Amino acid sequence: MSERVVVVEHEAGAGLGFFAGWLEDAGIEYEIVRPHRGEAVPSDPGAGLLVLGGSPSAWDDDGCAWLPDARALIAKAVESGVPTLGICLGAQLMTIACGGTVERGAAGLEVGLGSIELLPEAAGDRLFGPVAAAAPEPRAVQYHYDAMTELPPGAVRLATGSRYPNQAYRLGDSAWAVQFHPEATPEIFASWTAEGNPPDRDVAELDREVKEAEAGLRAAWRPLAEAFAAVVRDHHDRR
Repeated sequence: MSERVVVVEHEAGAGLGFFAGWLEDAGIEYEIVRPHRGEAVPSDPGAGLLVLGGSPSAWDDDGCAWLPDARALIAKAVESGVPTLGICLGAQLMTIACGGTVERGAAGLEVGLGSIELLPEAAGDRLFGPVAAAAPEPRAVQYHYDAMTELPPGAVRLATGSRYPNQAYRLGDSAWAVQFHPEATPEIFASWTAEGNPPDRDVAELDREVKEAEAGLRAAWRPLAEAFAAVVRDHHDRR
């Protein structure tokens, strides 16, 4: 591929994680843009767009001046059919950019290893179909206070959960949003709990559960990364 996937990173501790190796193994080149270091959010989403997570709220434009540009980039990618994947904060930015609603989560902090319930719509989805085949009852890393409470018009919900119902959706033919963290390694998660010190949680237990689940996390979410890579290649070849 001559064009690269644009990766928007919102903070140093919330990087590509597992996805770095999985995308490279799939032959996908990417360029990481770090607006938290002063780099400008591009106006062109390239061959694909991957927007990562982070601790800001999706509406915190005063605290993170690049968020309006990130939402505009997502909206442009979705409208033009560029393969797009938003993770946690990235999913929330997509939700707002495309007409949905994100609010402080009424059920409080969702953190640690959690079960993801794939809905029937996931079976035929280009990203979640391979996940359903590999892990019908997957678990995933969670760490978020805010929640997608109203999905954008036309969104197809693909996964739900016991604490928050909107865990994943597809918008159009080539844009996906996931509330959880399929990219998060145990080491990344442990850095989050060390920094955030989640209240009323046994941090050591949270870290242990995620570490012990590493093989299952890899088995469940590598197919999603590989499927996204395939969508990017297909879109690029058709251009």
